[in-house]
Amino acid sequence: MSKVYQMGIEATLEVIGGKWKPLILCNLGLGPLRTGELKRNLPNVTQKMLTQQLRELENDQIIAREVYNQVPPKVVYSLTEEGKTLRDILVAMSEWGEKRIEQAQLSGEDLSISRGYEGFMEM
Repeated sequence: MSKVYQMGIEATLEVIGGKWKPLILCNLGLGPLRTGELKRNLPNVTQKMLTQQLRELENDQIIAREVYNQVPPKVVYSLTEEGKTLRDILVAMSEWGEKRIEQAQLSGEDLSISRGYEGFMEM
């Protein structure tokens, strides 16, 4: 049976939806990173969740995984050309979120942003 999407955004969210995938992609926008570097940049993600999200992004051909034959093993993740096409989407999402946070701050909410979307600005 063929899969039917209600809207195109459903296909997009299937690939980059969730809390961690966009953050992983923005980090990789700065350049290739090892798993440990990603984990340090995303301190609230569990190792299990990070591994799961990386596998899903790799299966969807959004990121590439390169394993170096050395001891200890070295694994480096990078964006594929397909992954780089998500730049405008992720920047737009970040800009929207920043405006929303600014509005909440003006309403007296105690919110802040530790980093922007600079990863995808470099591409």
